[in-house]
Amino acid sequence: MKLIYKLLMLALLLVPALAAAQERPANYARAPRFKALVYYSEHAEEAHVQFSRQGVEFFRKLTVGEGFYLDVTTSLAGYTYDKLKEYTCIIMLDDAPHGPAERAAFEQYMENGGGWIGYHAAGYNDRNTHWPWFSRFLGCGVFKCNNWPPQQALADVDLSDHPVTKNLPASFVLPASEFYQWEEDLRAKEHIQVLLSLSPKNYPFGIKDIVYGGDWPVVWTNLNYRMIYLNMGHGDECFSEATQNLMFVNAFRWIVSRDPAGDPFDK
Repeated sequence: MKLIYKLLMLALLLVPALAAAQERPANYARAPRFKALVYYSEHAEEAHVQFSRQGVEFFRKLTVGEGFYLDVTTSLAGYTYDKLKEYTCIIMLDDAPHGPAERAAFEQYMENGGGWIGYHAAGYNDRNTHWPWFSRFLGCGVFKCNNWPPQQALADVDLSDHPVTKNLPASFVLPASEFYQWEEDLRAKEHIQVLLSLSPKNYPFGIKDIVYGGDWPVVWTNLNYRMIYLNMGHGDECFSEATQNLMFVNAFRWIVSRDPAGDPFDK
């Protein structure tokens, strides 16, 4: 009798949840949900431009059905804070803001809840960048070294329950790219969450320029901001692998969903 009673109680608890699911099996947008901005430079290294052009098409395909507005620019000149704040997120494919005005507008945007997805060269900074805020924002310090030439790499998921990685395998092979290592230890910082790293099984890594060891995060977020950095983005192979593409979409959806004005996917 006790077992029957427990089963009946469980059924009663499940009925409202099932009814709610049946009432809202899907959420169809009646209008575009948000605006996003893609920025890249046509004057970057050729392999970075190749990635960026493919990146623009990748994100454009996500707008099919007018789920959101996507603007694309090759210059941030004139993008004041008031203009940037129209966008739920900014996707930087191969470059970062230049000059005091662009940098100040971007800093203000991020400090006030803006969203940022940065790839590869968009996060590159060294001792000649002279932008301390950006180094703190990334959390990694300045450039240390890289593998060369671009090649595939085995990656390990660091946080399997994170929205960006929850539907990814524990390990998978990334398409050929150049990967950066950085001077500062990301894992030593409480406000940094590392989501994906190159596996130690890759070492020695490289053919011309060889890296022999070290911790190698390639995807992480600074919890003090609505941002994610993905270190892929060199050449024309980066959108050739389904698992990595899935991670890119996850990252985009995660950043957008945390808009301080409310999750646009719930509208």
